Amino acid sequence: MSYLGEEIKKLGFGLMRLPQKDGKIDVEETKIMVDHFMEAGFTYFDTAWAYTGSEDAIRQALVERYPRESFQLATKNAAWAGSKTREDAIAQFETSLKQTGAGYFDFYLLHNLGEGRTKAFDEFDMWSFVKEKKEEGKIKHIGFSFHSTPEELEKILKEHPEMEFVQLQINYADWENPAIQSKACYEVARKYNKPVIIMEPVKGGMLANPPETVAKVLKEANPNMSMASWAIKFAANLDGVITVLSGMSSREQMDDNISYMKDFTKLSEEDKKTIDKAQEELNKIPLIPCTTCNYCAKVCPKNIGISGSFTAMNILTLYNDMAFAKHQEEWLVSGHGKAKASECIKCGACEGVCPQHIKIREELEKVTNNCIRN
Repeated sequence: MSYLGEEIKKLGFGLMRLPQKDGKIDVEETKIMVDHFMEAGFTYFDTAWAYTGSEDAIRQALVERYPRESFQLATKNAAWAGSKTREDAIAQFETSLKQTGAGYFDFYLLHNLGEGRTKAFDEFDMWSFVKEKKEEGKIKHIGFSFHSTPEELEKILKEHPEMEFVQLQINYADWENPAIQSKACYEVARKYNKPVIIMEPVKGGMLANPPETVAKVLKEANPNMSMASWAIKFAANLDGVITVLSGMSSREQMDDNISYMKDFTKLSEEDKKTIDKAQEELNKIPLIPCTTCNYCAKVCPKNIGISGSFTAMNILTLYNDMAFAKHQEEWLVSGHGKAKASECIKCGACEGVCPQHIKIREELEKVTNNCIRN
């Protein structure tokens, strides 16, 4: 499929979760995976300045072993991550060039826009910086990755029409999820005619092992298809998609992905009905009905990260994955300067303003007893 003048197959190699050996990225194993990927006709590789060791590993596994024009390499700039000046943020670009040895980047992204993180790119005027680098030939295509509301996405696209593409979190579990709003964000991108790169199609691996009722629906429809394949094909089936990134960390995962993406065809009507049923089963699981409106946060005297705590608890309920639930809680609560659920003083102010009439104090106690236990 051709987007932005590039011929790219619908599967991209996400380099965030590369195989490890003795606590470090296993470069030799990564080389084997790169070879499998390239031999199958796939050419898109996605790394980032913030992915420790990833840029250096892909230099050794890909850049130094294949002709530069035979692949597309994407990396990202996280201006909000410790940069105190514009020079600090710009230095990330130079570091990425050095670590990858790529000479130029086919796709360069302003990394993880949304909420307070967008401010750094505005303050340091990274928008004009990436345009300058594109004019110099150091970048072929400029865009950004995004984690926030459709309203904020629309604001950014209105202010920066020069952005050529958007990278969004899209999977069948988050499609209608009010905390993620994948569908609404996708529709905004399409409204502005921006092609989309999809991240987290398997939701950090959780849809490779979905809740039992969901797995039953998928297995009954096609016992030969892996759980992950349904998730990736759902994402790849959407119109306007440049590629779907899969953070592969083993040859087995790569071989599975290649098996159904090498000659990707659109989902059949029966396949779509199966995914609809899987989504229905997900919706039957009793979750905290938080829509992240954050009215509660405005009145909480202890600045509790209520919506973030509920997102973490819902992840634990859905996937029984304590490690991922804790990770989400740390990011959405502590990472956003909020207090933990255990600091709730049970004043009840939050419940007086909640449009969903959630028994917030009871639910925060459940979070305390589950998500942050030692």
